[in-house]
Amino acid sequence: MAPERFILVDDNDADNFFHRLALQKAGFRGEVRVFERPGDALRFLLDDRISCSTCVLLDINMPQMSGFDLAQELQDRLRPLNPLQVIMVSSSDWAEDRQRAAALPILDGYVCKPFTADDARAVMRQPAA
Repeated sequence: MAPERFILVDDNDADNFFHRLALQKAGFRGEVRVFERPGDALRFLLDDRISCSTCVLLDINMPQMSGFDLAQELQDRLRPLNPLQVIMVSSSDWAEDRQRAAALPILDGYVCKPFTADDARAVMRQPAA
């Protein structure tokens, strides 16, 4: 099922702007929520309990909680109950980060920035696990 909502979790305003733009260029017309702090995104998702088909675009390097930490929390606390698509979107192309991401079952993909309209279309076609 195509996402009805995207959650952007990145502490960089410019990246959030361009990710939203890529989604619009790809034809996405649903809800887009932006969180600059992973803890705020986690609280929102826990309260919301994934009320609609949701895809989270998640940066790795953020203050207070890394994208890997947030992904683990989502896996432990939400994935068993709700389908949730989570894509790591990072400027890191390091093999170690890709391997760590591949080891987290909740992550449905890994995209190196910049996140493009083509990336967005591919994500919108990918079913939640």
